[in-house]
Amino acid sequence: MQTAIIKNGLIVTPTGVVKADLAIKAGKIAAIGDLSGSAEEVIDAKGQLVLPGMVDAHVHINEPGRGNWEDYHTGSQALAAGGTTSMVVMPLNALPARTTAAEFNRHRAIAEGRSYIDFALYGGLVPGNQSAIAPMAQAGAAGFKAFMATTGSDEPGDFHNVDDYDLYRGMQAIAKTGLRLSLHAENAVLTDRLAEDEIAQQHTDVQAYIDSRPPMVEVEAVRRALYLAKQTGCKLHFVHLSTGEAVREVHRAQLAGQDVTCETCVHYLTLNTVDFKQIGPLAKCSPVLRTPEVQADLWREVQAGHVNAVTSDHSPAPAEMKANPNNNIFEVWGGISGAQNNLDIFYDVAVKSGRLNLQQFVQLTAAGPAKLFGLKNKGQLRVGADADIALLDPDQSYTLQASDLFYKNPISAYVGRKINCRVTRTILRGKTIFELERGFDEQPTGRFLRNQQVTEADK
Repeated sequence: MQTAIIKNGLIVTPTGVVKADLAIKAGKIAAIGDLSGSAEEVIDAKGQLVLPGMVDAHVHINEPGRGNWEDYHTGSQALAAGGTTSMVVMPLNALPARTTAAEFNRHRAIAEGRSYIDFALYGGLVPGNQSAIAPMAQAGAAGFKAFMATTGSDEPGDFHNVDDYDLYRGMQAIAKTGLRLSLHAENAVLTDRLAEDEIAQQHTDVQAYIDSRPPMVEVEAVRRALYLAKQTGCKLHFVHLSTGEAVREVHRAQLAGQDVTCETCVHYLTLNTVDFKQIGPLAKCSPVLRTPEVQADLWREVQAGHVNAVTSDHSPAPAEMKANPNNNIFEVWGGISGAQNNLDIFYDVAVKSGRLNLQQFVQLTAAGPAKLFGLKNKGQLRVGADADIALLDPDQSYTLQASDLFYKNPISAYVGRKINCRVTRTILRGKTIFELERGFDEQPTGRFLRNQQVTEADK
């Protein structure tokens, strides 16, 4: 007997879109086709898309240390409600940051008891911690993260950006592990000094922030990092690229034989500078939202298949950190809370708009990121894979309200937006963990995921 059968849905498989049934047994996909026979549970997906659960490869969970920003319980619930079944968690902004094997293991233990979805963990590259890289890899890191842009506070244990020397030495250490280094690529000197110029002229509005982080600061940093990675043999991944020009730099390096990949985010494909000025501080992020012309160029690169993944870069904070009492946008926390609306908003702007087909959509949201970080049996609806599934009603429209959000702090740049589809059910390894009408399963069952590409290569 099958554990469950999903019937009457439109299933997006790696080879095509089929109207069929999907059988689940022992947490795995057992069959896809015209199925008969008994099952413990029958799920009617009539009129709905049966998608692989999203693999969000760029999520910030702030536990331990800043759990009042976002913890594993609230963050993973929001992701599950949005159709995400696996996440790759950044090594910041928890305190202490995940930059040693001891902290890596502590963070893993916290998440294992609280996450509703499966999770992998980044290790962090910060100034002077090159000797910690190998132990974090051995502890199961999915990859490593570093900032070229200025980041971090004066609080002990916070995450800080690397200069070119520490980046070069870090790349040498990471290359030996076989893992990828993921980079926030913006020129720190230019962004910091341009911001100082704006503030000195008492320009502290949204446009001043936009002007302080022009596209060139991203493109220059990408070029510099590509050269250093070529010299060290380090596999590279660029997070949240916001410009088509930066994506083209990555694509040229790929064509030249370099092992490099990139992602962009839902908000860079959905919101632009016009929206930023209307929404205000809730839409502040870095890289900054781009002009409609730059956004259109980024879309062309996505449509051309030159981007490997679309992520959320969910970067939450308490509401008071997104307020702007002094009318100084530079004082506002830079990050967009968006993980709960990955699938529905991206489906709306990508597939409903006609920009992408369903195969391209699931490649960017599930198969691509799973492959990048060696998450075996994730990201595809095929026999033998984990039964990680999202049901999406393509015809159910709703306007997002703060009351819909499951974040620790229910704020989002998307509140008030009409979304023309909706996730109705999320299934993790064969078990329903979220249902729109009934809410969440009582107990979180998320598991830790290792980078299997590296693990198998080391055998």
